[in-house]
Amino acid sequence: MYKLLRIAVCPAIILLLAACDTQDSIRGEKTPVDYVNPYMGNISHLLVPTYPTVHLPNSMLRVYPERADFTSDQLHGLPVLVTTHRGTSAFNISPVNSSTALAPIVNYTYDNEKITPYEYFVYLDEAGVEVHYAPSTKSGIYEFNFTEGTEPRIVINTRRGRIRILPDGNIDACQIIDRKNTRAYLYLQTEQKPVSSGILNDGAVTEETVGEGGSQSAVLTFSPEVKTVRLRYGISFIDEEQASKNLLAEINTYNYREVSALGKAAWNEALGRISVSGGSENDKTVFYTSLYRVYERMVNISENGRYFSAYTEGGKVLDDEGSPFYTDDWTWDTFRAAHPLRIIIDPEAEINMVKSFIRMAQQSKEGWMPTFPQITGDSHSMNSNHAVSVVWDAYCKGLRGFDLEAGYQASKAAITKSTLIPWVRAEAGELDRFYNEKGYFPALREGEAEYVDAVSRGEKRQPIAVTLGTSFDDWCLSQMAKELKHDEDYAYFLSRSKNYRNVYNQETGFFHPKDKEGRFIEPFDYRFSGGQGARDYYDENNAWTYRWDVQHNIEQLVQLMGSREKFAANLDATFREPLGKSKFEFFAQLPDQTGNVGQFSMSNEPSLHIPYLYNYAGQPWKTQKRIRSLLAQWFRNDLMGVPGDEDGGGTSAFVVFSALGFYPVTPGLPVYNIGSPLFTNARIAVGGGKYFEIEAKNCSSDNKYIQSATINGRTLDQPWFTHDDIKNGGKLTLVMGDKANTAWGVGSVPPSGE
Repeated sequence: MYKLLRIAVCPAIILLLAACDTQDSIRGEKTPVDYVNPYMGNISHLLVPTYPTVHLPNSMLRVYPERADFTSDQLHGLPVLVTTHRGTSAFNISPVNSSTALAPIVNYTYDNEKITPYEYFVYLDEAGVEVHYAPSTKSGIYEFNFTEGTEPRIVINTRRGRIRILPDGNIDACQIIDRKNTRAYLYLQTEQKPVSSGILNDGAVTEETVGEGGSQSAVLTFSPEVKTVRLRYGISFIDEEQASKNLLAEINTYNYREVSALGKAAWNEALGRISVSGGSENDKTVFYTSLYRVYERMVNISENGRYFSAYTEGGKVLDDEGSPFYTDDWTWDTFRAAHPLRIIIDPEAEINMVKSFIRMAQQSKEGWMPTFPQITGDSHSMNSNHAVSVVWDAYCKGLRGFDLEAGYQASKAAITKSTLIPWVRAEAGELDRFYNEKGYFPALREGEAEYVDAVSRGEKRQPIAVTLGTSFDDWCLSQMAKELKHDEDYAYFLSRSKNYRNVYNQETGFFHPKDKEGRFIEPFDYRFSGGQGARDYYDENNAWTYRWDVQHNIEQLVQLMGSREKFAANLDATFREPLGKSKFEFFAQLPDQTGNVGQFSMSNEPSLHIPYLYNYAGQPWKTQKRIRSLLAQWFRNDLMGVPGDEDGGGTSAFVVFSALGFYPVTPGLPVYNIGSPLFTNARIAVGGGKYFEIEAKNCSSDNKYIQSATINGRTLDQPWFTHDDIKNGGKLTLVMGDKANTAWGVGSVPPSGE
């Protein structure tokens, strides 16, 4: 028996779960992970597809097949470690037979590929090799069955680093990641002893060992009598010795089936925190596949109580002080739904993630919250700094165990001392001084040359996106300040949180860019002004999406538009407004704004809350109808079943919430909007052995409309409930019907921020 390191439950429980999985399989019953289809969305409508990732929940080790995309007929060797979501792959393994030419990375045609979250199988045509693979959290295991040729060989490659053959015949290697101060380390053992081994140089195998520099490869050659080669390896971001320890702590077998069984149990423990019944098999596949996607990030990179931090000067190995260190997150995408979902189903992990954000800030020379934390450090991408939302949302929903004051100071520094210019990590400058004085980010007129050197010539100023996003961040800061009794800061940031009003065009009902003199940019087209990705004024999406980007104060947005009726009419128009150009022209300019229903974009995260806004207009039945239609139109169990760009759980968390029947429209406010659930029953583990249940009586594809509701035994005649209603367990009961009940839920709109 062996054990997996810190998966979420102790090894004995995992073994028990694995036995239960086996019994379920014998009875023919599906477990949650059996519904997961890693291929769902592997062909994108336009942008980056999903990848069929093999890993354990939030684990440091992730792999997926190395190929150009799903339609490619070639694999470029076999994977060892993906160092960031859909990013750089470290190391590579290529099994070859005596008739295959040696190369650092061998290109194979392949067949019969099968992938689950916990296991990978593929047949390599030219080499005649059947490949089996299973991961643990920081280690993995391969089995190669050679069906053709003689003299099996294994090529192990490091793309930018060095590789060594140790005196005992084992391998260790190092690879520089993204040309930064982060290194990945590999320690590898084989079950069968090679008859010879050496370093590959220019197609020839020599005994020479080489230093750090270019791509380096080792070749292990086995006896012709050997038909099955098994290897196992550990990885580390600390050093080779720790990679060895990680392997020995997790895997002491060469039987991939044992590792696979424990992996399946770990997945069922994680996915099983939400159980659903009723609904179609397709609905369950889409649901559990989406939940699997949420568990891809953040990743726990603590290794036996230590971790490598790229946030320190030069990169240092630090003690995790008993709290796992998490990284790899694109916060602009995940703050909206992925982090709020984890607050409910895995609060302990979310607390440690918040603590990790705070550590990153404290370890950096500036003391700023990161925006896109990765293993290699903060890439400071997109606009605004929504880590402040992650911290405050966790705290306002009752999570403790982290230093709110430290989180506040790091967030405040990031927003007030760092420039607001998108994709730039630098001290505040000219445009920031303007923002502080005037309350909006100034825009350039069409054709006007950029005069601020710091502005990216590709990403531009994005002035409306910056103004609206910073208004939200300032609101989160104000709520932290209020909690911490920083009264002056509270008043200051609350005032700044209303800056979105400074760019609202009352005549048109859109957020409209202004020049530095305070004049609206004219002439202006709310669909197409702004150039590539609308970045001259917005970001990735046009004005129709950013019309609704006031998540913290939707009630005031209703007032700006004049009335609830006008607000609802504008929502209707968003879903009905035509593209205005051919699809070829539209998507050439706005490639991120795909998955369209009118001008609404299902594929891009700033749109996720929009269908729930009918609840604020007193027309909740339209939210119910729209959510059901969007899920059916854009999320399916097939290769194109995910629209646009799934950013490691960002969009998938929307699917999970919406399928359950509710959604956190305002992160940082402990309130959930009700939609229309897909399942007749759902049960969510909320910790401490307690469950929140959702019963949707008569629920079906036709019966999508709420007729009446109760929560925890009391009548619910409003399309929202609070986190207090669910945090200690409870039950939401909905009675569904096939016709809209236009009287239910209209008397009380969901609360907004101050």
